[in-house]
Amino acid sequence: MNQTHHNSYAKVVENGVQAVEAVNELRNTGYRYEDVFVLAHDQDRTDRIADTVDAKEIGIKEEGVFDSLANLFRSRGDELRAKITSLGFTDTEADFYEKELDQGKVLVIAKKA
Repeated sequence: MNQTHHNSYAKVVENGVQAVEAVNELRNTGYRYEDVFVLAHDQDRTDRIADTVDAKEIGIKEEGVFDSLANLFRSRGDELRAKITSLGFTDTEADFYEKELDQGKVLVIAKKA
């Protein structure tokens, strides 16, 4: 499912290879390095994919200090939903994407500044 929401775009892909393709497509359409994020349910997998595709992870700049600190005390599912909503998606959309991540998929998000 591809979704464009305000200034944010999200695409669910099956694996890291498809994440690379999605990130390259976004860069070819004008998104900059700092505009593209990847997210997987497992933090280590998120790190590996972000490094491989040269994309960002959602951090303090995107979430804000409060949410970033709050994530230290949240379950991984709650943390993922908070990260997704920090990029402009609704709670309902975040729930949908988090369920996809639960199934081992990868989320590629692009956000225009």
